[in-house]
Amino acid sequence: MFTGLIREVGTVVSSADGRLELSAPETARGVALGDSIAIDGICLTVVAFDDEHLSFQAVPETLARTSLATLDRGSRVNLEPALRVGDALGGHYVQGHVDGVGHVRSTAAEGEGKRIWIDPPAELLRYIAEKGSIAVQGTSLTVAAVDDAGFAVALIPHTLDETTLGALADGDVVNLEADVLAKYVEKLLPR
Repeated sequence: MFTGLIREVGTVVSSADGRLELSAPETARGVALGDSIAIDGICLTVVAFDDEHLSFQAVPETLARTSLATLDRGSRVNLEPALRVGDALGGHYVQGHVDGVGHVRSTAAEGEGKRIWIDPPAELLRYIAEKGSIAVQGTSLTVAAVDDAGFAVALIPHTLDETTLGALADGDVVNLEADVLAKYVEKLLPR
């Protein structure tokens, strides 16, 4: 379980055949073998590490459902270690189970911040509500607006500076995880 509050932006050292190695010194210092770390919102297990690097292995399901296979050497990624008992929950409950990838429709400056419109897979739209929560690249965000094809988020300068979201451009692919509460409510309602 995660909160969607990014703790470090790491750099891809290598990515091939489902293996991923990152340079992430801050996260590597506090990690143990088998720990769960969200990488751009994807919950992955640490399979090796040293003082500055973390290694992960992804299964075909993860590669098919996320943007992980598109990462290249030098790509920047959002990192968040799993929530621990006693940690503050400043974002929302994020599982690290990516529902699908969306595409950035447009980005526009808004004062010192930025508004980003994202088009998710059509089946995900029913879980996205204005002023609800969504994880984009693992970052907990509030939905600012919704239309027939997608949704917008409004990012403050801190989020732009401390995550990879400030570098997003039109057409970029992003990992999306809808609020788990919306999915449970749908499951519990009679059909």
